[in-house]
Amino acid sequence: MTLRHWLGYGISSLSLLLTTAAQALPPAEEVPEEVMRNEIIFEARSPLNGEPLSLTEYAELQAELAAWPENPTLNSELRQNIFLLRLRRAARTILPFIP
Repeated sequence: MTLRHWLGYGISSLSLLLTTAAQALPPAEEVPEEVMRNEIIFEARSPLNGEPLSLTEYAELQAELAAWPENPTLNSELRQNIFLLRLRRAARTILPFIP
């Protein structure tokens, strides 16, 4: 291959990289997420059931959700029942005649 071929490949790959990088940018009319996070919320809805909340109720709910434990412990009997239900579901895929 000659220098002309290498130069042609280099220019075409560079133009390809520049066009794909430009296509990855969001449209100019879209509001950036950082700006949307700083907007003041006047009407809030509960993330649990979607009911309208006042700002104080929303702040209290957010504080409660932040204080909620990551991995709550389950009762051992409930854990046993969940295990048996999962085992039954797995068995039904292999043996479909099990009720």
